[in-house]
Amino acid sequence: MGTISVHPNVQSEAMFDTLISADTLHRKLGAPNWCVIDCRASLADLDFGLSAYRAGHIAGAVFADLARDLSGPIVAGVTGRHPLPHPNVLATSFGRWGIDADTQVVAYDAGNGAFAARAWWLLRWLGHAAAAILDGGLTAWASAGYPLRAGVEQRPATHFPDRPSLTRTVDAHDILERGASMDLIDARAEPRFRGEVEPIDPIAGHIPGARCVPFEGNVRRDDRFKDPAELAARFALPAGKTVGEQVCYCGSGVTACHSIVAMRIAGLPEPALYAGSFSEWIQNPYRRVER
Repeated sequence: MGTISVHPNVQSEAMFDTLISADTLHRKLGAPNWCVIDCRASLADLDFGLSAYRAGHIAGAVFADLARDLSGPIVAGVTGRHPLPHPNVLATSFGRWGIDADTQVVAYDAGNGAFAARAWWLLRWLGHAAAAILDGGLTAWASAGYPLRAGVEQRPATHFPDRPSLTRTVDAHDILERGASMDLIDARAEPRFRGEVEPIDPIAGHIPGARCVPFEGNVRRDDRFKDPAELAARFALPAGKTVGEQVCYCGSGVTACHSIVAMRIAGLPEPALYAGSFSEWIQNPYRRVER
C-alpha cells in the first residue's frame, strides 16, 4: 500500500489515506490523477448539499449526494435511514467521477468531516486505499483564503476496479450473536444515547452493551481532527476490559465512519462498521434497546 499518512503533520506525497491539509490539496489541484468530492449534506434539508455545491465548491470537485450516491434504497421496516449502496452501483458512481486504481481521492464537507467520512469509508469498503478527508473541510479552506468555483463540474469517466475490501462490517445478527464480546461504540451525542431525546428515529436509546463516544469530540473547535494521542485516549477500552472486536455505529451508519477514521489516525486497529446502525436495529421489535 506504500507510505501511509496517519496525521496531517506527517503526510506522504505518495498517498494520503486519512487526512490532508488545505494547503497540500491546494498545491495538488488540477493534477490529473486527483479527484475531489464535495460531500456536503444536511439531514434536515435534502437539497442543501447540491445547492451549496452549485453556489461554490473547490475547483474541479464533483458532487456526491448522501442519499442518492452514498446510500442505497431504504426498505421500510427493514433497513436504517442510510443503508449501504450496492457495491456494483457504488463502483459505477466512482467510475463516473473519474476514480480508477491510481486516483488519489479527497472528500470534504462543510467542516468537521461527518459526511466526508462516509465517502472515505465507502472507498475503503471497495478496496481503494488512496482516500483522504480534507482536515477542517471548507472551514479550513476558507480560512486559508482559497477560492471557490460556482456551477457543476464533471470528470472524464473511467473504470473503477474490483478489489478486496480494506475494512469490515457487521450486521444485526452478528451483534445479537456476539455482542457480549464486542466493544460497541456509539457515535451519537450523549442525550440521544441515553434515550433522553430522539429528534430523528421513532425509538430512543442505544444498543445494549454499547458505550457512547460522540463523534463531535474527535475534532477541535476549528473542525480539525485532534492529535493521535488524544484520539487514542478517547477510544481506549475501559480498564480491565478485553473484547473480541470493536464496532462503530451511530444513527444511520454515517457519523460512525468519522469514528473509524479517528481510530485510524490514532494508530488503533480499524474497527468494523455496523452500517445499519440504530435506525436499522429498532426496525425489529425483538431487538432490545437500553436507555
